[in-house]
Amino acid sequence: MDVKLHYALPVQLPPPAVSKDTRKSSFALRLKFTSFCVLLGLLYYSLTQTPHTPHVVANPAYLIKARNGAVATENIICSNVGVDILKAGGNAVDAAIAATFCTGTVNMFSSGIGGGGFMTIRVPPANSSEASEVFTIDFRETAPALANTTMYPPHSNTSQFGGLSVGVPGEIRGLEEAHRRWGSLPWKTLVEPSVALASGWRVQKELAQRITWFPSLMLGNPDFSAVFAPGGTFLREGDVIKRSNYSRTLATIALEGPDAFYKGPIADALIRKVRATGGVLSHADLENYTVKVEHALQGTYRGRKIYTTHAPTSGPVLLHMLNLFERYPIRKRTALDVHRAVEILKFGFAARTKICDPAFNNNTERIDEIPTKKFADLVAVNITDDRTHSPQYYNPVFDIKTDHGTSHTSVVDKNGMAVSLTSTVNFIFGSQVMDPETGVLFNDEMDDFSTPGTPNGFGLWPSPYNYPEAGKRPLSSTVPTILEHEDGSFYAAVGGSGGSRIFGAVFQVLLNLDWGLDASAAVEFGRVHNQLYPSAVDADVGYPPELLAGLLARGHPLAVTGPVAAVVQIVMRREDGQIFAASDSRKNGIAAGY
Repeated sequence: MDVKLHYALPVQLPPPAVSKDTRKSSFALRLKFTSFCVLLGLLYYSLTQTPHTPHVVANPAYLIKARNGAVATENIICSNVGVDILKAGGNAVDAAIAATFCTGTVNMFSSGIGGGGFMTIRVPPANSSEASEVFTIDFRETAPALANTTMYPPHSNTSQFGGLSVGVPGEIRGLEEAHRRWGSLPWKTLVEPSVALASGWRVQKELAQRITWFPSLMLGNPDFSAVFAPGGTFLREGDVIKRSNYSRTLATIALEGPDAFYKGPIADALIRKVRATGGVLSHADLENYTVKVEHALQGTYRGRKIYTTHAPTSGPVLLHMLNLFERYPIRKRTALDVHRAVEILKFGFAARTKICDPAFNNNTERIDEIPTKKFADLVAVNITDDRTHSPQYYNPVFDIKTDHGTSHTSVVDKNGMAVSLTSTVNFIFGSQVMDPETGVLFNDEMDDFSTPGTPNGFGLWPSPYNYPEAGKRPLSSTVPTILEHEDGSFYAAVGGSGGSRIFGAVFQVLLNLDWGLDASAAVEFGRVHNQLYPSAVDADVGYPPELLAGLLARGHPLAVTGPVAAVVQIVMRREDGQIFAASDSRKNGIAAGY
C-alpha cells in the first residue's frame, strides 16, 4: 500500500477556533475522522522511512566547493560558461552576462533576449576601510506605447499567448548597462560562447521534457517544429538541436553591440513578427526602452545586511517576511517553526497585492512601508501559534498573478564582486511566438498585469494598481538578493525562478541556512507554499511527515505534491574564503566553480 495517498489530496480541517457558522455534528465528526486518518498515514510513513531524510528528489544534488569564484545557473553548460569567463580574467558581472546569454540559448523556455528581468550587483570596496556598494538594474519588460487598461477582452487569453502579450524586451539593455558600468572583458567575448552553442548542441533532460509538454505548438507551429521537432518528431535527450538563426542574431549583437537588437534589420524582423501575430509593439517602443539603475533596497536580518530589488519586484515582501521571522529564536526546525513560516508567507502574499510599478502610482507609501521593521511590528501581533486563518484574515487587497518561464543566476568572483540576476520570458516558452528570421522567442510579460473587470481563476478581482499602461512595468515575484555579514563582507547571492513561488522559496532557503544546512542541502530541502488562494498548503513529497502533522493539527488544509516547483541558485563564501555554490535539482541544474 502506498501510504502517501493517505495525505496526497487536499484536506480541509475545521479551524481550532469556534466558527460563527453552526456546523452539523455529523459533518464535524467526518472532518475529525478524516484528520485522524491523515495523521495515521503520516505517522506510518514516518515510521517506515529512513530517519532524517529531508527531501525526496529525483535528481542528485551537488555542492560545489571553490576558492576563486563560482557560478550557479539552472544549466551545467551555462555554469561552466560563467566559470570559463572568470578563469579568463573576467569578473562576476562578465560571468553573469555570459551565463545569461547561455541560459537564453539552451533553456530558451525560461529566458532569453526576447524577455527581461532584474539584477542585484555587489561592487566590493577598494580597501577594507570602505564599504561595498550594491546596485540594482531593472530591465523588466514594459508595456508598449499603444497599451491601455482595456486592451484585453474579458476572459480572453490574448494577454498570455500571441503578439498582444509581448512586452518591450529589456534583457539586452540590462546586460549592456551592467557591462558598461562594471564589465571588464570585451562585450563580444561574453556573447561568443552562446553564438557557438546556438549553432548546435545536444538536447538535455530538462529541454527534452518540456518540448513534449506542448505537442500542438511543437508539431503544429512551423516556427517551433523546425527547431524542436524536425521531421515531425520531438527531439529527444542527446539529439543535436540547432538554433541557426538565433546564432546569427547573437553574432550580430556580439559584433555590432546591443543597439543591433533595438534598431536595424533585427528590430525590423521582431516588429514584423509581433504585428503579424496581433501585437502592437513598435520601433519607437524598442528604441525608447531604458533600464533603471539605483542603489539596492536594503534591510537587515539577524545582523546580516540584505540587499534586494525594489518594486515592482517582490523584494519588499522578502524583507517583510524576514523581518517577521527574525523575532523567533533560531533552534532546531520544529512543526511550530514551519507553521510560523507558512503564516508569514501568507502575510507576505497579502503585502504583495499592494505592489506595482511605483512610477505609475501617486502614493507609494503602502509600498514603502512593506520592508520596514515598523510595518512588521504591526503585522507580527496577528501571527497565531495555535491556528491558521481564512485568506481574508491576512487582508489581501486583490489578486495574485503567476509566471513560470524564469531563470536565475548567482555569481561571486575572487574579489567579492557578486551578481544575483533573474531573467524571464514569463510563461514557459513565453508568448509562444518565435520569430523565424532572428530565432528570438518573445515574452508574454503583459499577462503579469491585471485585466480590469476580469477575476482570475480563483474568483479574485484584479488590482487597479497593476493595470496595463503605456511604458509601465508589471508586478514581478522575482527577488535577486545579496547578503553580507554584519561587518560588510560578502555572505551570499541567491535568487530563484518559479513564478509566485519564487520569494517563498528564497525565504525558506535562507531559513534552512540558519537551521544549519549547507548550501546544497538548504536548496534541496523540501518546501511548503501557500499564496492565500487556493487555501491548501502545498508540500513536497518527502517533506518530513512530523512537520506536516503539525500543520494539520493547526488547521492547515494540505496538498502533498512534488516538487513544489520553485528553483533556487545560490553562491556563498565562508569567513575563511571557501566558496560554496548550489543549483536546484528541481530543474536539473548544476553549479560550477574553480
